[in-house]
Amino acid sequence: MTKIKSIAIIDDDPITVFGIKRMLSTLNVCENIKSYVNGKEAIDDFKSLMNHKAEIPEVIFLDINMPIMDGWQFLEEFITLPITHKIRINILTSSIDPADRENWKYYMTKTHHIIDYKNKPIQKKEIEEITRAA
Repeated sequence: MTKIKSIAIIDDDPITVFGIKRMLSTLNVCENIKSYVNGKEAIDDFKSLMNHKAEIPEVIFLDINMPIMDGWQFLEEFITLPITHKIRINILTSSIDPADRENWKYYMTKTHHIIDYKNKPIQKKEIEEITRAA
């Protein structure tokens, strides 16, 4: 299996970030894992990477509820970036609000990227499936 070059975790919960990083490291599927505490921090870094002709992460784990820029605001801006290849975006949430599922369906129709929706806590087998498919 080909290793993923880079994975981003965009989540303000340090326990979730730690858990995802730990599962990814035991699976040994990625060369580089970077985390961000909100969508603005991530989008600013992605734009900087693109300006320097560097690659943005191939897989993104995205929380919905975060300060400064939430997951939906991040997606709104992310889908406008001139990225031609598909990025796998995995929305991770503890939300049970039906509006969040509707937002997910909306964004799936607005982009060529692969957007998935999973409830927290994410399980190791789900991470295996995500990284294998990427």
